Amino acid sequence: EVQLVESGGGLVQAGGSLRLSCAASGFIFDDYAIGWFRQYPGKEREGVSCFSSIDGTSYANSVKGRFTISHDNAKNTVYLQMNSLKPEDTAVYYCAAPAYGSDCRKGLNYFVYWGQGTQVTVSS
Repeated sequence: EVQLVESGGGLVQAGGSLRLSCAASGFIFDDYAIGWFRQYPGKEREGVSCFSSIDGTSYANSVKGRFTISHDNAKNTVYLQMNSLKPEDTAVYYCAAPAYGSDCRKGLNYFVYWGQGTQVTVSS
């Protein structure tokens, strides 16, 4: 059974940093993708960043230059380093993985396994 567990959220002042972790289990870390998404109250989840074992990393325009996604295969963990945080980054952050493949360009429905989410709050 695939399981994704996020951690690392919290409250931080604008300009500060947080590192989110997504610990994954139950799938083969060979051809895979793990994406980070966020959700504002009453809104649909939106893509933030994605790591593909084939294609590398990708970022939403709103976080380019501030967020960095990385992976540690030995720990089966994907990280999202978030720097220069802004109040508009306040959201619940989720990591997610598809059932197969590693194409980060596909839409939300491609990602079928989801973590429980972690709250990130950035105060002004």
